[in-house]
Amino acid sequence: MSELAQELIQQALDQDFNKASKTFGDIMSVKVQDALDQEKIRLADQIYNGADPDGEDDDDIMGDEDGDDQLELDLETEGESESEEEDDEEDEFTDEDEEDDYDDENS
Repeated sequence: MSELAQELIQQALDQDFNKASKTFGDIMSVKVQDALDQEKIRLADQIYNGADPDGEDDDDIMGDEDGDDQLELDLETEGESESEEEDDEEDEFTDEDEEDDYDDENS
């Protein structure tokens, strides 16, 4: 772990939040500067060496930026959807029975 990260943790444990805030800002500044430097290198490689601009970036930690790699989550399973439909049919049947019972009682 970096020295700044250890310092941030210690400051948080000591509840010295003003210093922890400054340390956090320093950590973020370093990370942003590193990202900018990597982008500068990538652009220079494209311009001067003719590198493929759409090539895979090994430094891309988060995966595909356009989201194609992300899977969709289907929360409704077949068993749930069938049981919900059956419940709806039962509710409709119950409402009709109640109307018939009401008509029979008032006749």
